Amino acid sequence: VQLQASGGGLVQAGGSLRLSCAASGRTDIISAMGWFRQGAGKERELIGAIRWRGMGGTNTYYADSVRGRFTIVRDNANDMTYLQMSSLRPDDTAVYYCTADRVRRQYVARLSSSYEFWGQGTLVTVSS
Repeated sequence: VQLQASGGGLVQAGGSLRLSCAASGRTDIISAMGWFRQGAGKERELIGAIRWRGMGGTNTYYADSVRGRFTIVRDNANDMTYLQMSSLRPDDTAVYYCTADRVRRQYVARLSSSYEFWGQGTLVTVSS
């Protein structure tokens, strides 16, 4: 599985941005996609994920810091995952990574070690 993230850039506080993640290769094995971010001097954190294969149907997870502002959208037909970000703040500045989990869980994994496949990252800079 290969993941290609795109859509990062410079945006003013309060603005919006949409990140895209294109998956290729053995995409049939992917059960969930996650978006992590890492700001300068900060630990990498899971900000959102969506699981659609496994027991219990589709589930999503959002970190408290982005809930209500960010939305993950999955396009299964085109193997695309989007992270729609709105009401952006300077502390959202980070490199954003899309990731994929192949294990069919009953829950959305939150540990970075659960996500086997990683894209290259795309930088989002929010100016004040």
